Amino acid sequence: MRKQKKKSRHSKQTHNRQYKDRLWRMIFNNKEDLLQLYNAINRTDYQNPDDLEVNTLEDVLYLSMKNDVSFLVGGTMNLYEHQSTFNPNMPLRGVFYFSRLYEGYVADNNLMIYHEKRVRLPKPKYIVFYNGTKNQPDSMELKLSDCFENTNNDAPCLECTATMLNINYGHNQELMKHCRRLEEYSIFVQCVREYIQSEPSVEDALEKAIDTCIHQDVLADFLKKHRAEVTNMILTTYDKDLYEKTLKEDAREEGREEGLMEGRARGREEGRVEGREEGMEYLNQLNKYLLKSKRYNDLERATEDIEYQKKLLKEFGIESNDTK
Repeated sequence: MRKQKKKSRHSKQTHNRQYKDRLWRMIFNNKEDLLQLYNAINRTDYQNPDDLEVNTLEDVLYLSMKNDVSFLVGGTMNLYEHQSTFNPNMPLRGVFYFSRLYEGYVADNNLMIYHEKRVRLPKPKYIVFYNGTKNQPDSMELKLSDCFENTNNDAPCLECTATMLNINYGHNQELMKHCRRLEEYSIFVQCVREYIQSEPSVEDALEKAIDTCIHQDVLADFLKKHRAEVTNMILTTYDKDLYEKTLKEDAREEGREEGLMEGRARGREEGRVEGREEGMEYLNQLNKYLLKSKRYNDLERATEDIEYQKKLLKEFGIESNDTK
């Protein structure tokens, strides 16, 4: 019974992420929007959607290996993955995906990899689009080499780098400005989140979010055409209790991290204050001894010569951590 319960919770977590992942794939399932996204990321200006060759892996062919979107354009092998939770293991998944993609590329182009002549391959580019609830920067690099143990500062023979872009509303505004479709997706997800918090049911929240976005011309064409499918997708994969629990856990974790940082900063400042107070105490003792001994010249020199000051502290047996 316990095993079944655990499996059920895992299933809920997976489903709770799936609606955004599946929605993102639906939106960028056509070449026009995908090319616009590629141009926005790479600052290119490809106009012909037929220049883009989609080669997304399907699990039917690749034994449960399935990526979100992959395609060839402009001499690059592009892998785009959408993530609703932060996952530092995406570079490892990228290695699996790229090996399959290049395997297919070699076969399709009849490349002779056992020949003396070097084969020419499209350059790999790996982008992870993140829109989870945990706060993340606009952009960050995830590297496969960060997973390796005992590297001893030696460069590993294998590397895979994923650029993670935060596509939550308010992030990467320059990118959003150049890709209206991505901006609309970001707005719609934010709208759904807000209405879920304010409306009595998920059904009501979805109806209001979809109506609002259509009225504001946000994914209007897509939502009008796929309204029933989008609604059903979210209703069958969304778990409000789990979502709220995730929000609380993320907030708690961020609070702990901020608390640790504040604690370290406060500790350093307290340490500096204590150090200054301790140093003043030692100098006051030294000054008293020098005045009592009428060593006025030594007192004057000690105020200007730190090394001589340390020498006098040792002479009088006043040894701080700095003079030991």
